[in-house]
Formats: sequence, C-alpha cells, structure tokens
Amino acid sequence: MTLNILRIDASARKSQSVSRELADSIIGKFSDATVTVRDLTNAIPQLDEAWVGANFTPAADRSAAQNETLALSDTLVAELIKADTLVISLPIYNFGVPASFKAWVDQIARAGITFQYGENGPVGLLSGKRAIVAVASGGVPVGSDYDHATPFVRQVLGFIGITDVEFVGATGLAADPDAALKAANDQIANLKAA
Repeated sequence: MTLNILRIDASARKSQSVSRELADSIIGKFSDATVTVRDLTNAIPQLDEAWVGANFTPAADRSAAQNETLALSDTLVAELIKADTLVISLPIYNFGVPASFKAWVDQIARAGITFQYGENGPVGLLSGKRAIVAVASGGVPVGSDYDHATPFVRQVLGFIGITDVEFVGATGLAADPDAALKAANDQIANLKAA
C-alpha cells in the first residue's frame, strides 16, 4: 500500500528555507510515497463573516455562494483526510507559527468534519495519522518557555485527532547554523520511515 504524505510548507521563503530543506530530507526517507504539497504562501485567506456563516449553516441548506466560500476549506480538509502522514515545514516567527499556518488551521478545524463535540468535550476525528514537523528557528529553542509554536502545533493536531507528532528542530540557526543543521539531520536520520 502506498503511503500518502501531505506536505505543508509554512515558510515565507521559497528558496533558502531551512524548514523546507528539512522537509525534503524527511520525505526522502519514504521511498514509495505519494506526496501532496500544500504551500501556505499561496493565499490561505483569513476567516471572515461570510466563511463563518457558511460553516455554521447545515450543508444541505447552504447556498451556492456559501459552498463556494467553503470550497478551499473543503479541499484542505480532503487533503488531510486522505493523508496517512503529515510533513510540516514550520519556521518560528516571533516566537510562534507563521500567520499562514494559523490561517490553514482555521480553515481545517471544522466541527463535525475534523472534530466533534462529545459528552466530555471535543473529540478529534482524524486519528491514526502521523505528523512530522520540521522546525527552523534563529534563536528560539524547541520546547523552551518562549517556544509558542510547537505547543500550538501539538495542541491543534491533537484537537483534530492526530496525536502521533514528532518534531525535528534546527534551532539556534542565527548563532551556529552548522550545529543546528547537524542536530536536525541527526534527528531525521533516526526517524522511522514506517
């Protein structure tokens, strides 16, 4: 069976992006995979009143305009549902995730589709998937008190049911890029490809 990988690129840089290069290396470990690429620099819109109204209208009652409003969100959710593994290239910008990644999260967190409300609170509906997150940071160490990116990613993925989450970190790139890249590549070498 072919592994379906959804690659999500969040870096504003399309060239010389460390997080994108790390994602390339991670995907290279999977020899027989189909890869869908979602580059978040390609206009993931912020939610607006029309989107919220369409999302909270039952599917059977939506107008053509409301269906069009949700079309990108539906596509993003379908990509997630199809994927076995997510590979996310994620720089840390100003202690957190890029705005484009937050916009993607807002588009895919859909009640009744990627999560539902149960007796004890929200339940993720996308269990059984794996996520590998390639993190690049000039100075914010992954897991430090001022890393607000990786806890957010873990929380969001867990919220939709993806709890098998691994982080590969190239942090401290501003101070010692060689050491940061070596640490990240060592982590990639130890990743299991299955």
